[in-house]
Amino acid sequence: MGENDLLISAAKRARENAHAPYSNFRVGAALRATSGRIFGGCNVENATYGLTICAERVAIFKAISEGERGFDAISVVTDTDALTPPCGACRQLIWEFCGDVPVILANLKGKIEVTQMKELFPKPFDSTHL
Repeated sequence: MGENDLLISAAKRARENAHAPYSNFRVGAALRATSGRIFGGCNVENATYGLTICAERVAIFKAISEGERGFDAISVVTDTDALTPPCGACRQLIWEFCGDVPVILANLKGKIEVTQMKELFPKPFDSTHL
């Protein structure tokens, strides 16, 4: 099993834990640290929607809270025909904590696309602007 396959598999497992009673849009993410550890995350909805947190941010925050600081890839898995990229807020945080990493998009039907973060977020705001 290749490195991308491991991340996709971890994201699929994380998706199983999604709490999405309002939208029924279940998302899983998996973030690979440069140490080799993989951190899964799922979306967690709230009735106000505004307090909902995306799977990608859960994975990032989990990794950061466990002491990781370097990351080299992230995967996002949904059950949609069209692959679902990270939202704008997630793109900002992925850039902030991971930089220009590969973003592996996949669905449950086996469709996979790999793109660089710079393609999804071509003009990021980061510490170079401060």
